Amino acid sequence: MDDLWWTIPCEAGRPDENMARDEALLEHAERLGRPILRFYAWSVPAATFGCFQRYNEIADTTPLRPLIRRPTAGGFVPHDNDWTYSVIIPPRHAWHALRATESYCQVHRWVRDALVRLKVPADLAPARDLQAAGRCFAGGWELHDLVRDGRKIAGAAQRRNRLGLLIQGSVQPVPRGVARADWEQAMLAIGAETFQARFEPLIPDASFTARVDQLVAEKYALPSHNESR
Repeated sequence: MDDLWWTIPCEAGRPDENMARDEALLEHAERLGRPILRFYAWSVPAATFGCFQRYNEIADTTPLRPLIRRPTAGGFVPHDNDWTYSVIIPPRHAWHALRATESYCQVHRWVRDALVRLKVPADLAPARDLQAAGRCFAGGWELHDLVRDGRKIAGAAQRRNRLGLLIQGSVQPVPRGVARADWEQAMLAIGAETFQARFEPLIPDASFTARVDQLVAEKYALPSHNESR
């Protein structure tokens, strides 16, 4: 039986807007009723960091601005040469019941298989190798990150609550000679083959757009949120 998914094609958004969209999708996950695969880019170079990290510790390590606190955990991620995506799972879907390590592994197998289809070999990390704790692409890796030639090339962060499951992922640096559009098509093809997913485009309605605007204005654009710890 097909597993019906929504997909949102890539568009470049402001850093605060990108994080607001992901949080709003998590809030609307049950109403939307299907998992969502969202691709997105950045209108300006930026960086995000985990919701439990300390702002000053991150600000001292990078010149990238703005620095936006993510709705997920994890560490510092630069967004000046990457492909970003998010997966949003409603609470009644089977993925929501997975343990954190299982959902992390599952999404990275998906990304790996899409890259391999495009002749970009990668492997799931069999264990942790943390050389730069709290800085996701500065060295070392977590269990089930994607690695290639001894370097991490894909990582993700998660948030799971009663509203659903949000996974925010990044592939970096961008593979040479591979178009982003081809990677996105490979992700859709692997999703169809592996999860029997059938993808339909999601067109956000007015209530969703209004919630994104509210989250930007009241949260992600504010120093009081991003510098709160």
